[in-house]
Amino acid sequence: MKLDMHCEMILDEYRERVPVFERLRDIVAERLQQSLDENNIVVAGLGARIKTEQSLTGKLELKGYKYRTLDDITDILGVRIVTFFSDEVDVISALAEKLFEIDWDNSVDKRKMHEIDRFGYMSLHYICRLPKKLCDDPAMPELNEVRFELQMRSALQHVWANMYHDMGYKTDVEIPHEYQRNMSRLAGMLELADEQFSSIRKEITAYRRNVQSLVATGNFDEVALNGDTFRSFLALNPFRRLVDKMAAINRAEVYEDSLMPYYNVLRMLEMKTIGDVVRMRNEHSEGAYQLALIQLAGTGLDILASSVALQNLCIVYILKQGFGEAGLVRMFEALYGKNEYNKQRAERNYLQAKKINIIEN
Repeated sequence: MKLDMHCEMILDEYRERVPVFERLRDIVAERLQQSLDENNIVVAGLGARIKTEQSLTGKLELKGYKYRTLDDITDILGVRIVTFFSDEVDVISALAEKLFEIDWDNSVDKRKMHEIDRFGYMSLHYICRLPKKLCDDPAMPELNEVRFELQMRSALQHVWANMYHDMGYKTDVEIPHEYQRNMSRLAGMLELADEQFSSIRKEITAYRRNVQSLVATGNFDEVALNGDTFRSFLALNPFRRLVDKMAAINRAEVYEDSLMPYYNVLRMLEMKTIGDVVRMRNEHSEGAYQLALIQLAGTGLDILASSVALQNLCIVYILKQGFGEAGLVRMFEALYGKNEYNKQRAERNYLQAKKINIIEN
């Protein structure tokens, strides 16, 4: 189909403005990514595309009569943000509202459309302009005049939209009713999954906040030992006093290293709560310090890893429980994996512990 003169003029205007759209694309994508980074938001994808001349021509062939000028076509530049969770769309939209000028009359929240087979098209669509506070270039004033489309939707919505497009949408072949029905059922399942993922994440977030509160208030016996609770406990620096006491032996500088690997050791020792860890610290701190005296005396070591306190506590606990050298080997395997040096480490620590009567005869 040949375009009429009016549509050809719009197409000519498009060709002239391509550099503007390219510059706008780069600025918008950069500002959005910067805002996401500043707010510690990780998304599944952020992309921006400029409608090709071929695509625009096809649009003008079908709907050219609707547009007076190129400015009436708001999706020449399209930006899409795909979130991991559906409730993050509202968070992203709030950031967009702070960044850009929103054309509310032409923006649409397709999430409020409840057709069961339109799950993948339940995006939030904003029509935006770039405000001068973000970019004011006198050499290219069109940057602040051209509108662009910002789409925001979840990853499952995005996947469904692509699948639906490939399987039947916008084709010349009519899809049989039975297949349409099955696709609609699947859309409903995906929508439910999308909601459940968001709901589960909220529950986990609430659980973690509750754990942090329990840990902060010292109700350690009520806090089950797991990766999250152990991490929250470590944020209290519970072994700092013992570490500093050990470092004073040689006036050493403390090197901060991760204590998270010791979570596996504590689980191996069948500790159930954070309270169990606290009791081990309280009951065996003196033994751990005496062991450090043997380990460091005469070495001249002036840098000490912060993990030495918890390691020595575990060593003393293991030996006091009667697990012997074999128990120390298991501890080092939990920390470093199975290797030939674990038995040497265990033997050395076992002999050092015997010198200060940690091992009961």
